[in-house]
Amino acid sequence: MFRFLHAADIHLDSPLHGLESYADAPVEQLRQATRRAFDNLIELAIAERVAFLLLAGDLYDGEWRDYNTGLFFVNRMGRLRKEGIRVFLVSGNHDAASRISKALLLPDNVHLFAGNAPETMRIEELRVALHGQSYQARSITDNLAAAFPPALPHYCNIGLLHTSLTGREGHEPYAPCTLDDLRGRGYAYWALGHVHQREEVCQEPWVIFPGNIQGRQIREGGEKGATLVTVQEGRIVAAEHRPLDVLRWRHCRVDVSGAPDPVAVEEAVRAELVALEREAAGMPLAVRLTLHGRSGIHSLLHGRAYGLNENFRGLAAGLTDIWLEKLVLATENALDQEPTSEEEHPLAELLRGIAGLDFPLDALAASLPELASLKSKLPPELLHGEDDLFRNDPDRRRELREEVRALLLARLLTQSEGP
Repeated sequence: MFRFLHAADIHLDSPLHGLESYADAPVEQLRQATRRAFDNLIELAIAERVAFLLLAGDLYDGEWRDYNTGLFFVNRMGRLRKEGIRVFLVSGNHDAASRISKALLLPDNVHLFAGNAPETMRIEELRVALHGQSYQARSITDNLAAAFPPALPHYCNIGLLHTSLTGREGHEPYAPCTLDDLRGRGYAYWALGHVHQREEVCQEPWVIFPGNIQGRQIREGGEKGATLVTVQEGRIVAAEHRPLDVLRWRHCRVDVSGAPDPVAVEEAVRAELVALEREAAGMPLAVRLTLHGRSGIHSLLHGRAYGLNENFRGLAAGLTDIWLEKLVLATENALDQEPTSEEEHPLAELLRGIAGLDFPLDALAASLPELASLKSKLPPELLHGEDDLFRNDPDRRRELREEVRALLLARLLTQSEGP
């Protein structure tokens, strides 16, 4: 009986986008998170006395700022070498983008699979055959799995592949293949990478995305870690998730339908944040707070968005283990006082502009002067030159468009109602 660890999508020293927009962001804590999570992976491998560690792509996050990223990885591999733990890895799309990593000398306990064709490595004392192929380029659209060799008889066969399978939301369709393509190889276990949410695709054979080991943004929420696999008499008998993250992203939704005033809203938010902190049991949290529901104070909340945001940041700061990443106002007007037709409203041109809102913000501000007085209340991403962050992210662009639309509509309604 022996064990091995399967991890993927480490993204060592992944750069942080947009956090400079928030004066209270725990930037250093977030910047070091991927390294600390990787250290947890190394400690887990040693504590469990695993026979080997599998890394299924995207160890890095593109080109390094300097060699410290690579030196950190080599140093940790040296620790495993002293413990007699071998490491097998394939490069993924982000690794293929790193030119300087190709020149880095790896310790002799580490094997990087070739990129020109599938390669097989045997561990004779364990009767294990490992099959893998690295990426040679950032964008791989070929079905790599189709070329993997059939299982070696009388071995526990394991495949390493960085793939989207038949497609996963939010991930590029790299090295696409079907579950039948994997089953057809006859392997006992497929160690996959590329998808950042853990997914146990199949148990016959075992096909697993372990997810990334550390969430880096709100879309990578929840517990993150690696998969510890137990092999007995050549058969996979267990595949257990083990948490490794050092900071967790959470989405907190608070229904404010029945709240009579902003004070009641603040109390409801306080209760939810306290409950989150208690549940986290010491794990630092980065929280996105969304207020939702049909509310009689919908316009009032949007009109006071900036003040609410600052109040909630203060609440979070007082809880010590929570950082409020963002406040999203997603309420609806229960009083049905929003204009039914944009053409009927005196600010119809403004509303048409918001409906067609696109980036960068400067162009919008020039054409819609009414926006100038609201700049302090706009989402920070729009005010700090972060165009690259969402230029190719239609979901985020849609979110920002709706936030600004709601903010301007709230101001419009406030003006219509008078003092």
